[in-house]
Amino acid sequence: MAELDDDLIAFVKRMKDRQEILDCLHRYTRGVDRHDRALMLSAYHPDAVDEHGVSEGTAGDFCDWAIGWHGEFQSKHQHIIGNHTIEIDGDTAHGETYYIFWGENREGLPSLCFGRYIDRFEKRDGRWAIAHRVCVNEIIGHFIAADLPDEWRKAAFSTGPNTRSKDDISYARPLTTGKI
Repeated sequence: MAELDDDLIAFVKRMKDRQEILDCLHRYTRGVDRHDRALMLSAYHPDAVDEHGVSEGTAGDFCDWAIGWHGEFQSKHQHIIGNHTIEIDGDTAHGETYYIFWGENREGLPSLCFGRYIDRFEKRDGRWAIAHRVCVNEIIGHFIAADLPDEWRKAAFSTGPNTRSKDDISYARPLTTGKI
């Protein structure tokens, strides 16, 4: 069995910090997609600033704007994060996280966007959260869905419910289907 030498302890601490930062990013994406303001806001420190271009200001104001905008103009949407780099220096970290955004617009074709979140995270009172975010939009376009036969479409979208609230199946505990 390996000894817990100083290098291994330092490595475990770095991995813990990295995981807590990644968990923070996931709280943000799940919160915005489920319209769960409290969860979304938990990714930020109370005095955080978010610069999304279309909306800039406090984290609370941004969360209100984002949930309101998605609710008014889209029937469903997903924020997906991918490549993620993080540089941790004590209780401050700087990250770059690639994102893909898809939104089913109430009018017109669905949106498809690619970009990056540039974040400064801070660990305060043992908790990592976003202190400052700049959203860099790389490209915004349209997505054309596959033309599926009606019976396939019905079967493919039969699970759920797919909602932007705490009624979504992702909040079900325990997860049960009632179909078995």
